[in-house]
Amino acid sequence: MITKEATEVAPAPAPVPPAADRRPGRKHRAWDEVPRWQIYVPLSIYLLFTLIPFYWILLFALRPAGSTSLVPWPMTFDHFEKVWNERDFGIYFQNSVLTGVATLLLTTLVALTGGYALARFDFKIKRAFMLALLCTQFVPGALLLVPLFQIFAELKMINSLGSVIIAETVFQLPLSMILISGFIRNVPYSLEEAAWVDGCNRLTAFRIVVLPLLRPGLIAVGSFAFVHAWNHFLFALMFLSDQSKQTIPVGLNTLMSADSVDLGALAAGGIIAAVPVVIVFAFIQKWLITGFSAGAVKG
Repeated sequence: MITKEATEVAPAPAPVPPAADRRPGRKHRAWDEVPRWQIYVPLSIYLLFTLIPFYWILLFALRPAGSTSLVPWPMTFDHFEKVWNERDFGIYFQNSVLTGVATLLLTTLVALTGGYALARFDFKIKRAFMLALLCTQFVPGALLLVPLFQIFAELKMINSLGSVIIAETVFQLPLSMILISGFIRNVPYSLEEAAWVDGCNRLTAFRIVVLPLLRPGLIAVGSFAFVHAWNHFLFALMFLSDQSKQTIPVGLNTLMSADSVDLGALAAGGIIAAVPVVIVFAFIQKWLITGFSAGAVKG
Protein backbone atom coordinates (compact mmCIF):
# COMPACT_ATOMS: atom_id res chain seq x y z
CA MET A 1 0.00 0.00 0.00
CA ILE A 2 1.44 3.32 -1.12
CA THR A 3 1.05 6.05 1.43
CA LYS A 4 0.42 9.69 0.69
CA GLU A 5 3.76 10.66 2.11
CA ALA A 6 5.61 8.31 -0.30
CA THR A 7 3.90 9.77 -3.35
CA GLU A 8 4.81 13.34 -2.52
CA VAL A 9 7.64 14.77 -4.70
CA ALA A 10 10.51 16.42 -2.89
CA PRO A 11 10.64 20.14 -3.50
CA ALA A 12 13.28 21.42 -5.97
CA PRO A 13 16.28 23.07 -4.35
CA ALA A 14 16.32 26.81 -4.37
CA PRO A 15 18.56 28.33 -7.06
CA VAL A 16 21.91 29.54 -5.86
CA PRO A 17 22.17 33.27 -6.34
CA PRO A 18 25.10 34.36 -8.53
CA ALA A 19 28.19 35.72 -6.86
CA ALA A 20 28.03 39.45 -6.35
CA ASP A 21 31.55 40.10 -7.55
CA ARG A 22 31.12 38.36 -10.91
CA ARG A 23 29.42 39.73 -13.97
CA PRO A 24 26.99 37.44 -15.85
CA GLY A 25 28.46 35.82 -18.92
CA ARG A 26 32.08 36.77 -18.14
CA LYS A 27 34.76 34.33 -17.03
CA HIS A 28 36.98 35.23 -14.14
CA ARG A 29 40.61 35.45 -15.28
CA ALA A 30 43.84 36.01 -13.41
CA TRP A 31 44.64 38.73 -15.98
CA ASP A 32 41.82 40.87 -14.54
CA GLU A 33 43.42 40.82 -11.10
CA VAL A 34 46.74 42.29 -12.31
CA PRO A 35 46.88 46.06 -12.76
CA ARG A 36 47.82 46.95 -16.30
CA TRP A 37 50.67 49.22 -15.23
CA GLN A 38 52.46 46.24 -13.69
CA ILE A 39 52.57 44.71 -17.17
CA TYR A 40 53.20 47.73 -19.37
CA VAL A 41 55.89 49.36 -17.24
CA PRO A 42 58.31 46.36 -17.27
CA LEU A 43 57.64 45.84 -20.98
CA SER A 44 58.35 49.51 -21.68
CA ILE A 45 61.61 49.36 -19.73
CA TYR A 46 62.65 46.23 -21.61
CA LEU A 47 61.76 47.86 -24.93
CA LEU A 48 63.76 50.94 -23.99
CA PHE A 49 66.89 48.94 -23.18
CA THR A 50 66.43 47.03 -26.43
CA LEU A 51 66.02 50.05 -28.70
CA ILE A 52 68.71 52.29 -27.20
CA PRO A 53 71.64 50.27 -28.69
CA PHE A 54 70.00 50.40 -32.13
CA TYR A 55 69.53 54.14 -31.88
CA TRP A 56 73.14 54.50 -30.78
CA ILE A 57 74.33 52.59 -33.83
CA LEU A 58 72.20 54.76 -36.11
CA LEU A 59 73.54 57.87 -34.40
CA PHE A 60 77.18 56.98 -35.03
CA ALA A 61 76.44 55.83 -38.59
CA LEU A 62 74.48 58.91 -39.69
CA ARG A 63 76.14 61.84 -37.92
CA PRO A 64 79.38 63.41 -39.25
CA ALA A 65 82.74 62.25 -37.94
CA GLY A 66 83.81 64.11 -34.79
CA SER A 67 80.28 65.19 -33.91
CA THR A 68 79.02 64.72 -30.36
CA SER A 69 75.36 65.52 -31.04
CA LEU A 70 72.71 63.17 -29.69
CA VAL A 71 70.64 63.75 -32.82
CA PRO A 72 71.96 62.64 -36.24
CA TRP A 73 71.68 66.07 -37.84
CA PRO A 74 73.01 67.10 -40.28
CA MET A 75 72.69 63.59 -41.63
CA THR A 76 75.49 62.09 -43.69
CA PHE A 77 76.06 58.80 -45.50
CA ASP A 78 79.83 59.13 -45.76
CA HIS A 79 80.39 56.23 -43.37
CA PHE A 80 78.31 53.89 -45.54
CA GLU A 81 80.16 54.97 -48.66
CA LYS A 82 83.49 54.45 -46.89
CA VAL A 83 82.80 50.89 -45.70
CA TRP A 84 81.14 49.85 -48.97
CA ASN A 85 83.83 51.16 -51.32
CA GLU A 86 87.05 51.60 -49.35
CA ARG A 87 86.65 48.65 -46.98
CA ASP A 88 85.31 46.21 -49.60
CA PHE A 89 82.01 45.61 -47.83
CA GLY A 90 80.41 45.01 -51.21
CA ILE A 91 82.56 41.88 -51.59
CA TYR A 92 81.88 40.82 -47.99
CA PHE A 93 78.15 41.27 -48.55
CA GLN A 94 78.22 39.15 -51.70
CA ASN A 95 80.16 36.37 -49.97
CA SER A 96 77.76 36.40 -47.01
CA VAL A 97 74.73 36.16 -49.30
CA LEU A 98 76.29 33.24 -51.19
CA THR A 99 77.21 31.45 -47.96
CA GLY A 100 73.81 32.03 -46.35
CA VAL A 101 71.74 30.97 -49.37
CA ALA A 102 73.86 27.86 -50.01
CA THR A 103 73.63 26.87 -46.33
CA LEU A 104 69.88 27.44 -46.42
CA LEU A 105 69.38 25.20 -49.45
CA LEU A 106 71.67 22.39 -48.29
CA THR A 107 70.33 22.37 -44.74
CA THR A 108 66.71 22.38 -45.87
CA LEU A 109 67.21 19.61 -48.43
CA VAL A 110 69.15 17.25 -46.16
CA ALA A 111 66.98 17.99 -43.11
CA LEU A 112 63.86 17.32 -45.20
CA THR A 113 65.01 13.85 -46.25
CA GLY A 114 66.40 12.96 -42.81
CA GLY A 115 63.35 14.34 -41.00
CA TYR A 116 61.03 12.30 -43.20
CA ALA A 117 62.96 9.13 -42.37
CA LEU A 118 62.77 9.87 -38.65
CA ALA A 119 59.07 10.64 -38.81
CA ARG A 120 57.82 7.82 -41.04
CA PHE A 121 60.20 4.87 -40.47
CA ASP A 122 61.00 2.80 -37.40
CA PHE A 123 64.43 1.23 -36.94
CA LYS A 124 66.30 -0.23 -34.01
CA ILE A 125 68.64 2.67 -33.25
CA LYS A 126 66.07 5.42 -33.82
CA ARG A 127 65.98 6.57 -30.19
CA ALA A 128 69.75 6.42 -29.90
CA PHE A 129 70.09 8.40 -33.11
CA MET A 130 67.66 11.07 -31.88
CA LEU A 131 69.58 11.28 -28.61
CA ALA A 132 72.83 11.67 -30.53
CA LEU A 133 71.31 14.52 -32.54
CA LEU A 134 70.30 16.28 -29.36
CA CYS A 135 73.71 15.76 -27.76
CA THR A 136 75.47 17.40 -30.70
CA GLN A 137 73.81 20.68 -29.72
CA PHE A 138 75.96 20.75 -26.57
CA VAL A 139 79.23 20.60 -28.52
CA PRO A 140 80.66 24.10 -29.19
CA GLY A 141 81.90 24.81 -32.68
CA ALA A 142 85.27 26.02 -31.40
CA LEU A 143 85.98 22.53 -30.07
CA LEU A 144 85.95 21.09 -33.60
CA LEU A 145 87.91 23.79 -35.37
CA VAL A 146 91.19 21.84 -35.44
CA PRO A 147 89.77 18.55 -36.83
CA LEU A 148 87.64 20.46 -39.33
CA PHE A 149 90.65 22.46 -40.45
CA GLN A 150 92.63 19.27 -40.99
CA ILE A 151 89.80 17.67 -42.96
CA PHE A 152 89.38 20.67 -45.23
CA ALA A 153 93.15 20.94 -45.68
CA GLU A 154 93.25 17.32 -46.89
CA LEU A 155 90.38 18.07 -49.27
CA LYS A 156 92.11 21.24 -50.57
CA MET A 157 89.16 23.35 -49.45
CA ILE A 158 90.92 25.87 -47.22
CA ASN A 159 90.34 29.45 -48.34
CA SER A 160 87.16 28.38 -50.10
CA LEU A 161 83.58 29.35 -49.33
CA GLY A 162 82.67 25.69 -49.73
CA SER A 163 84.41 24.83 -46.45
CA VAL A 164 82.35 27.41 -44.56
CA ILE A 165 79.14 26.28 -46.25
CA ILE A 166 79.75 22.61 -45.38
CA ALA A 167 80.70 23.42 -41.78
CA GLU A 168 77.64 25.62 -41.29
CA THR A 169 75.35 23.00 -42.83
CA VAL A 170 76.71 20.22 -40.63
CA PHE A 171 76.18 22.24 -37.48
CA GLN A 172 72.63 23.21 -38.47
CA LEU A 173 71.46 19.75 -39.49
CA PRO A 174 70.72 18.13 -36.07
CA LEU A 175 68.26 20.75 -34.87
CA SER A 176 66.80 21.15 -38.37
CA MET A 177 66.14 17.41 -38.71
CA ILE A 178 64.42 17.29 -35.34
CA LEU A 179 62.17 20.23 -36.23
CA ILE A 180 61.28 18.87 -39.66
CA SER A 181 60.53 15.39 -38.28
CA GLY A 182 58.19 16.89 -35.71
CA PHE A 183 56.42 18.87 -38.39
CA ILE A 184 56.01 15.84 -40.67
CA ARG A 185 54.43 13.89 -37.79
CA ASN A 186 51.62 16.45 -37.79
CA VAL A 187 50.72 15.52 -41.37
CA PRO A 188 48.27 12.57 -41.28
CA TYR A 189 49.78 9.41 -42.67
CA SER A 190 46.44 8.59 -44.27
CA LEU A 191 46.99 11.38 -46.82
CA GLU A 192 50.03 9.58 -48.19
CA GLU A 193 48.22 6.25 -48.15
CA ALA A 194 45.39 7.77 -50.16
CA ALA A 195 47.90 9.02 -52.72
CA TRP A 196 49.43 5.53 -52.94
CA VAL A 197 46.01 4.06 -53.63
CA ASP A 198 45.59 6.55 -56.47
CA GLY A 199 48.78 5.23 -58.08
CA CYS A 200 51.48 7.55 -56.74
CA ASN A 201 54.76 6.20 -55.49
CA ARG A 202 56.25 7.37 -52.17
CA LEU A 203 58.28 10.19 -53.72
CA THR A 204 55.40 11.53 -55.79
CA ALA A 205 53.00 11.33 -52.86
CA PHE A 206 55.47 13.21 -50.69
CA ARG A 207 55.96 15.91 -53.33
CA ILE A 208 52.27 16.39 -54.07
CA VAL A 209 50.62 15.81 -50.69
CA VAL A 210 53.11 16.32 -47.87
CA LEU A 211 55.54 18.94 -49.17
CA PRO A 212 52.97 21.75 -49.62
CA LEU A 213 51.90 21.30 -45.99
CA LEU A 214 55.48 21.67 -44.76
CA ARG A 215 55.90 25.27 -45.92
CA PRO A 216 55.96 26.86 -42.43
CA GLY A 217 58.46 24.27 -41.18
CA LEU A 218 60.73 24.67 -44.18
CA ILE A 219 60.67 28.45 -43.86
CA ALA A 220 61.51 28.21 -40.15
CA VAL A 221 64.41 25.82 -40.70
CA GLY A 222 65.73 27.68 -43.73
CA SER A 223 65.60 31.10 -42.09
CA PHE A 224 67.32 29.81 -38.97
CA ALA A 225 70.11 28.29 -41.08
CA PHE A 226 70.48 31.47 -43.14
CA VAL A 227 70.71 33.77 -40.13
CA HIS A 228 73.22 31.52 -38.38
CA ALA A 229 75.43 31.35 -41.46
CA TRP A 230 75.08 35.10 -42.00
CA ASN A 231 76.17 36.00 -38.47
CA HIS A 232 78.71 33.27 -37.76
CA PHE A 233 82.22 34.60 -37.33
CA LEU A 234 84.44 31.71 -36.26
CA PHE A 235 84.33 29.44 -39.31
CA ALA A 236 84.87 32.26 -41.79
CA LEU A 237 87.78 33.58 -39.75
CA MET A 238 89.56 30.22 -39.52
CA PHE A 239 88.90 28.75 -42.97
CA LEU A 240 89.18 31.89 -45.14
CA SER A 241 92.49 33.72 -45.40
CA ASP A 242 91.97 35.62 -48.65
CA GLN A 243 90.29 38.98 -48.10
CA SER A 244 88.20 38.56 -51.25
CA LYS A 245 86.60 35.42 -49.75
CA GLN A 246 85.74 36.78 -46.30
CA THR A 247 82.21 37.47 -45.04
CA ILE A 248 80.61 40.43 -43.26
CA PRO A 249 81.38 39.33 -39.65
CA VAL A 250 85.08 39.07 -40.51
CA GLY A 251 84.86 42.38 -42.37
CA LEU A 252 83.46 44.07 -39.26
CA ASN A 253 86.41 42.71 -37.30
CA THR A 254 88.83 44.40 -39.73
CA LEU A 255 87.37 47.80 -38.77
CA MET A 256 88.77 47.40 -35.26
CA SER A 257 92.48 47.59 -34.52
CA ALA A 258 94.60 47.62 -31.38
CA ASP A 259 95.23 51.38 -31.65
CA SER A 260 91.90 52.83 -32.77
CA VAL A 261 88.34 52.04 -33.79
CA ASP A 262 86.44 53.88 -36.49
CA LEU A 263 83.07 54.04 -34.73
CA GLY A 264 81.24 55.61 -37.66
CA ALA A 265 82.43 52.98 -40.13
CA LEU A 266 81.83 50.20 -37.62
CA ALA A 267 78.27 51.38 -37.00
CA ALA A 268 77.58 51.67 -40.73
CA GLY A 269 78.93 48.16 -41.30
CA GLY A 270 76.75 46.85 -38.48
CA ILE A 271 73.65 48.37 -40.07
CA ILE A 272 74.57 46.85 -43.44
CA ALA A 273 74.92 43.48 -41.74
CA ALA A 274 71.63 43.80 -39.82
CA VAL A 275 69.29 45.16 -42.49
CA PRO A 276 68.97 41.95 -44.59
CA VAL A 277 68.21 39.85 -41.53
CA VAL A 278 65.59 42.34 -40.31
CA ILE A 279 63.94 42.39 -43.74
CA VAL A 280 63.86 38.60 -43.91
CA PHE A 281 62.29 38.25 -40.47
CA ALA A 282 59.78 41.02 -41.18
CA PHE A 283 58.36 39.02 -44.09
CA ILE A 284 58.50 35.50 -42.60
CA GLN A 285 57.72 36.06 -38.92
CA LYS A 286 54.25 34.51 -39.21
CA TRP A 287 55.60 31.39 -40.91
CA LEU A 288 58.55 31.29 -38.54
CA ILE A 289 56.45 31.16 -35.36
CA THR A 290 54.08 28.60 -36.89
CA GLY A 291 56.94 26.42 -38.08
CA PHE A 292 58.84 26.33 -34.80
CA SER A 293 55.71 25.71 -32.71
CA ALA A 294 54.53 22.91 -35.01
CA GLY A 295 57.95 21.28 -35.16
CA ALA A 296 58.43 21.29 -31.41
CA VAL A 297 55.92 18.52 -30.72
CA LYS A 298 56.46 15.28 -28.91
CA GLY A 299 57.08 12.43 -31.34
